Amino acid sequence: MNILDDLTSTREQTLAFFTLGDADLRRTYGPGKWSVAYVLHHLADIEVMELERIHRTLTEARPTLKAVDADVWARELAYDCRPLEPSRALFDAGRAIVIQYATLFYESKGHLEYVHTGVGPMTLKQEFEKVAQHNTRHLGHIRTALALS
Repeated sequence: MNILDDLTSTREQTLAFFTLGDADLRRTYGPGKWSVAYVLHHLADIEVMELERIHRTLTEARPTLKAVDADVWARELAYDCRPLEPSRALFDAGRAIVIQYATLFYESKGHLEYVHTGVGPMTLKQEFEKVAQHNTRHLGHIRTALALS
């Protein structure tokens, strides 16, 4: 896996979906699943959370970092009425910094650890990989939603 290619590719693919029209943004990838707009807000909010995990892993000795409940975030952070443009800007800026840190630290400090309250010990390398994998999974959700009629 080339982490820089993966982070860059998923960023570009995700940013393209922020330009969809309202009808497409309301589509869901299955009954009871999030809309495309919700997924985009989620990706922006999680990008910031992942960036904090990277910051803390780089600056603290084996920090303990909490898991989040994505459905609670969607509800309490008002995904149903937030405009997409600020989330797009947040995602783009956050990912730019993640890519910068991956360039600088993926190899040299990838061994650093944090403790995730949901899954246990994680390395910085795993965190960078998780950012790309999480994004890829949600890109699949968006594509599924758009393919459904």
